[in-house]
Amino acid sequence: MKHIGKIISALLLFAEMSALYILVPHITDSGMRNAFFTPARAAVVIAACFIGFFLFLFINVCPRLTFRRTSGRRNRILEDGAALLQLFLITIIAESVFLILHSLFMRTGGSGLGYGIGRLVSLLLLVLMESVLFWNGIIRVYTTSVQLGVKWRIIGIVCGFIPFVHIWALCRIITITSREAAFEHEKYLLDQVRAESRLCETKYPLLLVHGVFFRDFHFFNYWGRIPFALKQNGATVHYGSQQSAASVADCGQELAQRIRDIVQQTGCKKVNIIAHSKGGLDSRFAISACSAAPYVASLTTVSTPHRGCIFADYLLDKIPAKIQKSVARKYNAALRKFGDHDPDFLAAVRDLTASACARRNEELPNHPDVFYQSVGSRMNSASSGRFPLNMAYPLVRHFDGANDGLVSVDSAVFGEHFTLLTTEEGRGISHGDTIDLNRENIPGFDVREFYVNLVKNLKNRGF
Repeated sequence: MKHIGKIISALLLFAEMSALYILVPHITDSGMRNAFFTPARAAVVIAACFIGFFLFLFINVCPRLTFRRTSGRRNRILEDGAALLQLFLITIIAESVFLILHSLFMRTGGSGLGYGIGRLVSLLLLVLMESVLFWNGIIRVYTTSVQLGVKWRIIGIVCGFIPFVHIWALCRIITITSREAAFEHEKYLLDQVRAESRLCETKYPLLLVHGVFFRDFHFFNYWGRIPFALKQNGATVHYGSQQSAASVADCGQELAQRIRDIVQQTGCKKVNIIAHSKGGLDSRFAISACSAAPYVASLTTVSTPHRGCIFADYLLDKIPAKIQKSVARKYNAALRKFGDHDPDFLAAVRDLTASACARRNEELPNHPDVFYQSVGSRMNSASSGRFPLNMAYPLVRHFDGANDGLVSVDSAVFGEHFTLLTTEEGRGISHGDTIDLNRENIPGFDVREFYVNLVKNLKNRGF
């Protein structure tokens, strides 16, 4: 039933285009011979043109023939864009078959100048109508789809000039965007159904702490679509806002002050920290060494190298100090432009080594009044992640074993409870996937739903 509107639209478009192809040559031929346009017939032709125009316009605005919508505006545009591309593909194939059959078996009508002009006009109208369908659809999906990414947008543009290959590319674009629209629609309905339950309305607000070499930007959320999903389900969300590249000690002190500021400004008494990558180490330091423990109810680390990265020790040992300093200067200069007031690339990297983490684990015991848990993930192959994780995966695997492209599974284990994220088939889950960095819908893993359930469990624990 959900496809009935598109089926009707396709049939109406096919009928309209076929009628144009058949009738326009007869009308122009008769008109040039003054054999058709009596006032009554002229009125019928004008009325038919208006009806056809507004029908075509309506289908371009609402290709599924319904204004009853339940998902968000962006997703509605995406869903209609995919539907328009489907209509384009269906009608252009159907019309091509019709034109071939018509030329072979239904060659009726005149052969004069008027008829020839009419045939040319009808073909131009068909091309115009198909072009409108295509560009209306492709602009919609290109401007609203998340899952197409840069890759499929470029493939679509390049393949658009290659015969037959462009059909394959268009089919892939339709498949990707249709699945995305359907998935987001289901997410929307799920959030609407459980909105009153406020699953993520925890006793204490959430503090999301980013990892190394990233910041909490307003225009690009480090946590992807996760914060919005949490807020939709009742969560109150704050961000760590510590420097992107500095030592664990420096970032830990910044986080401790950030926690005190939140408590003072909101009166919330405590926060629930969810920290990714190095952010987990920064958070542990804030709790154990910077007197933030009284203001922290729980710490959930995600893909955090609690036991460090052996491959980081190896690289720092093998790469000459001169090269290390040169790279550090360039990184620090770039990081200052992005907001870090005192970046220290080398200090951040050194604090991720296995030796540095082992020393901190001895010096910084867990606080008994804070609930600790951890999350890790595993890629199934180097091709599972995007650059640079796909390049780092074999190196990390050589030194540390199963990993997410940066952090080994063993190193991510910490606290009272550990959750391993992966998919038994396909790509697995990378270091970036655990924070929805690429905004990618992964078969077998719904990152937003995972975080909703994670926070719901914190709520159930009384945090």
